[in-house]
Amino acid sequence: MKADYLVIGSGIAGLTFSVKIAEKFPKKNIIIVTKASEEESNTKYAQGGVAIVLNHEKDSFKKHVDDTLVAGDGLCNKAVVEMVVNEGPNRLKELLEWGANFDEDATGNLDLGKEGGHSEFRIVHHKDITGFEIETALLKRVHQLENVTLLPHHFAIDLITNHHLKHPKPSQKKCYGAYVLNQKSGEIFTIRGNSTLLASGGIGRVYGHTTNPVIATGDGIAMAYRAKVKISDMEFVQFHPTALYDVRGDQSSFLISEAVRGFGAYLRNKEGHRFMLDYDERAELASRDIVSQSIDNELKKTGETHVFLDCSHLNIEKFKAHFPNIYQKCLDNHINIETDWIPVVPASHYLCGGINVDLDGKTSMKNLFACGECTKTGLHGANRLASNSLLEAMVFAHNIFKYHCEHHLETLNVEIPDWDDKGTTIAKEHIIIQHNLKQLQAIMRDYVGIVRSNDRLNGARKRLNLIYDDVEPFYKKSKITTSLCELRNMLNVAHLIVNQSLERKENKGGYFNIDNV
Repeated sequence: MKADYLVIGSGIAGLTFSVKIAEKFPKKNIIIVTKASEEESNTKYAQGGVAIVLNHEKDSFKKHVDDTLVAGDGLCNKAVVEMVVNEGPNRLKELLEWGANFDEDATGNLDLGKEGGHSEFRIVHHKDITGFEIETALLKRVHQLENVTLLPHHFAIDLITNHHLKHPKPSQKKCYGAYVLNQKSGEIFTIRGNSTLLASGGIGRVYGHTTNPVIATGDGIAMAYRAKVKISDMEFVQFHPTALYDVRGDQSSFLISEAVRGFGAYLRNKEGHRFMLDYDERAELASRDIVSQSIDNELKKTGETHVFLDCSHLNIEKFKAHFPNIYQKCLDNHINIETDWIPVVPASHYLCGGINVDLDGKTSMKNLFACGECTKTGLHGANRLASNSLLEAMVFAHNIFKYHCEHHLETLNVEIPDWDDKGTTIAKEHIIIQHNLKQLQAIMRDYVGIVRSNDRLNGARKRLNLIYDDVEPFYKKSKITTSLCELRNMLNVAHLIVNQSLERKENKGGYFNIDNV
């Protein structure tokens, strides 16, 4: 297949760019590749909302910028922060025009919430399913555009770069598209893209216990890594402080939104002590890194598996109106928040680093752009401020769109060879994939978690090398499957996290190594 614009990923980043570019250039064709159903993305599960300054009587762009810089612990790019924050109202206006609905107060104005690390009420939200509302509106708009082709259940295996070409030119470090697996037919084919956008989401499944959906296996970052695209800040994995603790050991952790603490909930240990007051004067409204590290310290002190979120003192009717899905999920787990505390534990949630991009979303490889959680833009620094991620995705998708409006799109007339799987056979031993996946996730949780050490990181690297030595020969002799590619991608991502963790010699934001103290 041939695309003027190839987009890998169907979350807010990929869809925002696709809608804007398709509307601007109705004669150009856009192909969106997404590995699950079209609506399955990290965006879909974003509960809290979008941080945007709207109430200028109490709030200001400067306050939002300052809050972001404080959370990022000195590693944010201030120019990027200012650009993203200032663009917020314009991007929100577009979302509203595309049909997204957000909660309003009694006066008809948008009902603004407050989350950890924010000094003012500025979170635009739709109940506790903001991401789902945005995803639904964007998909509806995409389906109205005749020049967009959406390919669900298609898995991008690798970027097509210079070394794949039949007649490569060493000086050309370009992206020409991607090799893609049709997961239903098993066919692997090429999509040639004059411009390719990686909008592939996060890496949460690398840790197993995560608030992310099962698709979050770091595919875009791994593809970029294998293509020798610059990647940095992978050590800054943000753990959400309050995922619902499942006594059954289910790896799919349900997120108890940051906004619940913004609403007034207290964190307590088993003895009922409100421990966050011992760690930070902001208590439960401290930034995520501080709350996660505090919970981790409490658990290490007590030997317990979880702490509790106490909502029993809150107005329950208002709680149900704001957080209907969280309230129902608790009931489904036999937790009545009027009387019961919610058992919670930190879980892998968001990656602050990733593929390096500039203000236009350009990567270090020509014709390759990236947007959303798979990128390192300079906005988040060492720790993401709550609800800045959806904003970042919209703003950078717009910047990439603007770049394509202002720069001529080169038509790539090169001969791309078909995917070569000669000599491979259909794997009969899928236990190799599952066994190594469970081992990888356990290593990352136990050795590369909220609090790290050089010994544990070096131990993780040795164990990951053993898994690599097992998986790579298996990959080379086996027919491609999604699960095999995902394992390979997660191995690449795990190595990046470990190696870049070892390179960081000072603790910043979400990164804490006991040997750096």
